[in-house]
Amino acid sequence: MAKPVIFAAVSVFAISILAGAVLAQATSAPDYEAIVAAPDRSDADRQTDQRRQPAKMLAFTGVTGGMKILDMAANAGYSTELLARAVGPTGMIYAQDSADVIERFVKDKFDIRAQKPVMKNVVHVVRDFDDPIPPDVSGLDIITFFFFYHDTTYMPVDRAKMNQKMFAALRPGGVLIIADHSAKPGDGTTVGKTLHRIEQSALRQEIEAAGFKLAAEGDFLHHPDDPRDVPVFKPAVPVDEFVLKYQKPM
Repeated sequence: MAKPVIFAAVSVFAISILAGAVLAQATSAPDYEAIVAAPDRSDADRQTDQRRQPAKMLAFTGVTGGMKILDMAANAGYSTELLARAVGPTGMIYAQDSADVIERFVKDKFDIRAQKPVMKNVVHVVRDFDDPIPPDVSGLDIITFFFFYHDTTYMPVDRAKMNQKMFAALRPGGVLIIADHSAKPGDGTTVGKTLHRIEQSALRQEIEAAGFKLAAEGDFLHHPDDPRDVPVFKPAVPVDEFVLKYQKPM
């Protein structure tokens, strides 16, 4: 009678090992360099890669297959597409933009990109910045907010409400990755429209007021030679940019 019991125990153990291996494979980090090097990415996106360091940014986010992500201020979808490639067919990306931004700047750029097969797991969310998340969306793993928070400082956006909405939509332990162009100390939020920059300490104060806890800082877009007193378009030297990872407490 002992043999069947032993066999059953060994079988259960083997199944648990196999299940663990499958789970580890599913949650392991993708090859971010391979994602960036994908041959079907556009030449325009490869030009943007030179200043955006996308492989390092993806690694900093910690995005893996199957995740559910909100990409704030998706615009033409440069980051949205990279995230869609990283989460794979079992993941989901919500790409947010306001109707006003789409009408004035984006036009049909996102819609054209959305026709690519790799974008089939992307939902375009057209909502105001201070109410950016559909009511049926919750438990997000990651929210990204790349190089646009400064724009909300001169737009009719209730940023405190926006930050609270993002906090509520994340699962416990979920992360907000936010990157923007650095302004000089003392500039605060006053140069968002003129220089398209924001002082890091001012942004941090607003984000942390919503309950987010700083988890990490990335220095891969830091350029100390930038005087931070000129607009970010066509600069004489690379623009100094900060990258922050915030976590919703467990």
